[in-house]
Order: sequence, then C-alpha cells, then structure tokens
Amino acid sequence: MSTVLTATPATQQQTMQAIVFDDFGGPEVLVSREIAAPEVRPHDLLVRNAAIGVNRADLLQRKGAFGRAHFGDGDTLGLEIAGTVVEVGPEVRGFAVGDRVMGIVGGGSYAELSRIDHRMAMHVPASVSLVDAGAVAEVFVTAHEALFHLARLQPGESVLIHAAAGGVGSAAVQLAHATGARVFATASGDKRDAVLGFGADVVIDHRSEDFAAVVAQATDGKGVDVVIDFIGAPYLERNVRSLTFGGRMVSVGLLGGAAGATLPMDAVLYRHLQIFGTVMKSRTPEIKQAMVQRFAQQWLGALADGTIRAVIDSSYPLAEAAQAHARMESGLNIGKILLLPGDAGR
Repeated sequence: MSTVLTATPATQQQTMQAIVFDDFGGPEVLVSREIAAPEVRPHDLLVRNAAIGVNRADLLQRKGAFGRAHFGDGDTLGLEIAGTVVEVGPEVRGFAVGDRVMGIVGGGSYAELSRIDHRMAMHVPASVSLVDAGAVAEVFVTAHEALFHLARLQPGESVLIHAAAGGVGSAAVQLAHATGARVFATASGDKRDAVLGFGADVVIDHRSEDFAAVVAQATDGKGVDVVIDFIGAPYLERNVRSLTFGGRMVSVGLLGGAAGATLPMDAVLYRHLQIFGTVMKSRTPEIKQAMVQRFAQQWLGALADGTIRAVIDSSYPLAEAAQAHARMESGLNIGKILLLPGDAGR
C-alpha cells in the first residue's frame, strides 16, 4: 500500500506502511502494517524514504535486548535513512522540500516516511544515488568516530580492524586506507578479495589464522597503533597485546559476547595503552548530531568523488524485513543490507 499524503498535513492524518512487531523473537515476528506517519517537530525533516539501512542494533531490539519494542525517537525499528524531503519544520535551516538527504534517526526508519532532526541529516552528493546513500550514514559515522575522534588515527600509523567485511568494518577499512594508514583486517577467507578491495593491506582469516601472531610477525613484534574491535571478550587479551606503546583500542561491538574476558593489565600499564567504548543508539541527540557533523565535514567530499563508497551486500523490499534480518544473522553479508520502500523495493 502506498503512502497517503495530503496537501494539508496539519489538518489530516497521514498514514504509511511500516514494519512492526508485537512480540520479541526471531525475524518472523516482523510484519508490515499501516500506521500513522510521524508528526514533524520544529527541527525535523519529514523524508520519503528511498533506502533504509539494517543494523545489528535492530536485531537486538527485535530480540528484546533493550527491554521494549519502542526505543528512542520512533515506534518502529531503524536508525538510518536516505530519501527526499517532503516537509520541513519551522526551525530547520539548510534544507528544503525536494532535497535528497541521508542521515541518522533516533528510531522509526523501517517505514515509508521518517522524521529526522535536520542536525543529523546530510545532503546526498549529486554523484551518489539515494539507494547507495542508504548504506552510508550509520557505518561511516561510526567508523569515523572510532578511528579518528576516539583513536586519533594518523597517516602512517597502523590499524587492526576486525569484522572488516561487515558494514562498519568495510567503512573503517576505507577511511583508514584513505588516511594513509597501514590496514590489517580480519575476515573469513572467502571474503578476502572484497576486503582487499576496500583498501586493506593485510587480510587475516579469523578462522584459520591467529591475528595476534600475524600482526606480531608483520610488525617485528612492535604491534599496531590502533585496534577497532567488534568481537568483545574472545579477542580482548590478544587485542591488547597487539597494541604498540601508546596504542589505542576502540570497542564497537560484542559479537562474541562480554563474559570471560581477560584484560592483561601489565600491557595496559607499561605500554601506556588506552581503551575506549562507543555505541550510537543510546547516545543523546546532541552527541549524535556532533558525530554526524564531524563525519560530514571531513568526508562528504571523498564520498562525492568516489574515494570512499557505499558497500551494499543486498537489498529487500520493506515488507521483506524478516528476510533482511535473517541475512544479517547468517553472517554471510559483505557490507550493508538495505530495505527499499515503495517502487524501489519491487
């Protein structure tokens, strides 16, 4: 069913198709249903979505990890969008109806329409399609935050990036390579060529190789300057021992769990190491706005000229959100998984 739009949104309710769930569970709990469109607040853009990014936080929310179906700014799942502005709030600056935008939302992107605070939106470069733009915001903003704002990666330094074939991992490899860093990356062996294509210098098969041993050999035992980790407890000790003097590690995910980790305090102390954690979903709107703006100021030009690019694994019609979640849970994806509303998803 297509979105019902009116010429006078203030006096007549708009409706839209959205993905909802009534109980926590597997991908099958996701269903398509007609709901009310979001109301536009003073700083909001109302966007007709062309592409919606699927993120691991969406899977966690569906399973009940946050304790409730509704989280943040919307009644439906979803953290990022790309599309066309159809309405603007009275305090919006720099955007107008008809603009092509992409960005981070506080929730509610699994729908035909989404509202987004204009301070978390970015103009889509003319050279980038709206579908490709749907694969940019969350992964590149997160990767930039981890690599540069927290870890302070510099040209000529070295970085170890885990899960390098995933959405954030593939973005991090591209940004680190574009900065002039030496990039070590872990991925399954069947994804090696793809990760090399993102700009990795050394790809380590996490199934058959010990990444710490490979890093030690390749750096003459010195280690890397930065580690970007998505795995958690199983990698913690080896991550820390893979850092050189003054090294920085940023934890972005816990794919391997949080329990049973061993932190080698001798390495932390005597090598003057720093360990950071970052997550986007639960941050305040002000922090998210700053994160988006930092990325946009430094990298939108690189996106426009092709220095960095969206990496899309697969796309599904909005109504097939369950299949998209199953694809992510399979661990087979290389890059982003997208939902496409309306005609774009058919």
